[in-house]
Amino acid sequence: MAIYNLGSINADLLYRLPHLPEPGETLAAISLTRGLGGKGANMSVAAARAGAHCVHIGGVGADGRWAVERLMEYGVDTRHIAQVDADTGHAIILLDDAGENSIVIHPGANRAVEQTQIAAGLAQAGPDDLFLFQNETSAQRVGAEAASAKGMRVAYAAAPFDAEAVQAVLPLLDLLILNAVEAEQLAHATGMAPEALPVRDVVVTLGGEGCRWHNTDSGETETFAAVPVTPVDTTGAGDTFTGYLLAGLDRGMPMAQAIGLAQQAAALMVTRVGTADVIPDLKEVQDAKLGG
Repeated sequence: MAIYNLGSINADLLYRLPHLPEPGETLAAISLTRGLGGKGANMSVAAARAGAHCVHIGGVGADGRWAVERLMEYGVDTRHIAQVDADTGHAIILLDDAGENSIVIHPGANRAVEQTQIAAGLAQAGPDDLFLFQNETSAQRVGAEAASAKGMRVAYAAAPFDAEAVQAVLPLLDLLILNAVEAEQLAHATGMAPEALPVRDVVVTLGGEGCRWHNTDSGETETFAAVPVTPVDTTGAGDTFTGYLLAGLDRGMPMAQAIGLAQQAAALMVTRVGTADVIPDLKEVQDAKLGG
């Protein structure tokens, strides 16, 4: 089994600041670091570090070979990452001393993924595999349709949130992952609460309050308490959660067990500064024994 991830690849430019700037305010950064990021890349790294075979489908510019090589180092299958005629995507991340962040994204090559590339990437995929995508690439509906036609389990992390983009793929989804704000925005756009959506499994992350899983087939809802940690950087925590969740499901875990594993990984992630480069591996998560 494998996870096929149609996902973004970014250079993350991380600026440490004493506090997040107010409108019109100019601040001097305490430090600047460049690392691998993008929601798609983060999720692929998390899935690979959780022990899954993760095939990344995406694009970089001529300036992005370092990102592909980094993904390879972290165990991601990069054979279907294309070099396209666009700059590699990047994100400007502002991080304060409390661990809060603000992020600006330039999509670049992430919006140049083509239908033929997706078809080639999914050529060996089948009903035992999972398809994952987010809202940072082109051809999202095309990818979801192709995966659904192959009988794959289709999972969507609805970020960065766009109600129209979510509604365009909603009929194709088996699993929808979104945070509390995104869930509220989607409910406003559709008139449906998460538990009423036409998706079998809906997972709503609640930050420091844990997460909630709605099984719309059975009508049951289960709430999971957060793992208690002191955060230093929340960047990439949601992506780590998603990658580990998919990896757990790929290994045949029941949803509740996969959510528990994903929460442990995300909790460990927020104790570190950075994104893809610091996502913990499975042994680190198991050894950490967070939350007692």
